[in-house]
Amino acid sequence: MRRFKIFPVVVLLLTATGLFSEPVLAQTFIRLGVYLPMTGGVAAYGKMTWSGIQIANYMEPEVLGKKIDLVLLDTKSEQIEASNAVSMLVEMQIAGIIGEAISANTMAGNPISEKAHIPSISPTATNPLVTQGKKYTFRACFIDPFQGEVAARFVNNTLKARTAALIIDHSQDYSVGLGNFFAKEFERLGGKIVSKTFIQTGDQDFSAQLSSIQANKPDLIYAPIYYTEDALLARQARDLGIDTPIMTGDGAQVDQLIQIGGKAVEGMYFTGHFHKNAATTDRAKEFTRLFEAKYKEEISAYSALGADAYFLLVDAIKRADSTEGPKVRDALADTKDFRGVSGIMTMGPDGNPIKSMVINKVENGKIVYVATVTP
Repeated sequence: MRRFKIFPVVVLLLTATGLFSEPVLAQTFIRLGVYLPMTGGVAAYGKMTWSGIQIANYMEPEVLGKKIDLVLLDTKSEQIEASNAVSMLVEMQIAGIIGEAISANTMAGNPISEKAHIPSISPTATNPLVTQGKKYTFRACFIDPFQGEVAARFVNNTLKARTAALIIDHSQDYSVGLGNFFAKEFERLGGKIVSKTFIQTGDQDFSAQLSSIQANKPDLIYAPIYYTEDALLARQARDLGIDTPIMTGDGAQVDQLIQIGGKAVEGMYFTGHFHKNAATTDRAKEFTRLFEAKYKEEISAYSALGADAYFLLVDAIKRADSTEGPKVRDALADTKDFRGVSGIMTMGPDGNPIKSMVINKVENGKIVYVATVTP
């Protein structure tokens, strides 16, 4: 096995003067910008995504005969910082942008790249509004309507749930959207939402929400919230003797959920983007081998989608035979049957890929594969 080294990230905070305006650099490198939450409340997402991008860069380090140079900026998990990061990347003579990890931050940044006619691709921003009405904005993940509908069908058909309690983070568009899409499909299938309560990111006491669950005795708790809150919710529910099954979304499928939640998150289900046991492409198999050799850990969906965002962008530059924004944009839009890490995808309307989804769950302290759902 070849040994390889990934060097530590240097976050560059330079504008387009000096280094980035040197003509020789433009002739030697093709530069891609990356903006991710490397610190702050959702730093786990950014770190996992970046680790996948680094492996992808190792696998495909060149395009059009030139070395690919990655520039990473930290958004600190904040919308203003995301906007500032994209503004800085636009100044750096880049051929394309990868980021951000969450929808709200992506929507803060992509109007700037749109105006500059620079294609951007988010690995994991699932809100439909991220790409809606945009020409230069794409994503590597499925969108929330598909995720919410699949969750509703799964709990109805497989878990046989007929009543459900919703717990929504009203400070996150992601959570609000997923809750609405789930509820609409669940009720269409004949199910009933017996309670709907709200939290806010950072909350640690869920006694009010759990009191509603105890009173209504639902068959299922659907809590499409982020991993910290999901873990704390599960711990408090189990401490109260509430053993109702919990289903959540892709935002909770990280190892930190298990580290925080422990035994309380056993049996929790997820709609997810990736599990290595469901991977079928040669690219996925090679990526898995290299990732596990480097990091000595299981691949997260965020790492897989970070890699796919990189591979999709590089593939578009290759097919466009150019780094000009409009040409790369057109090539991204024309992507068909691309064999990525997270599956086979074709770029559909509004820059949204048509691709499959996996259902995963926590079992014996690990995230295990349950099933694959195709569009």
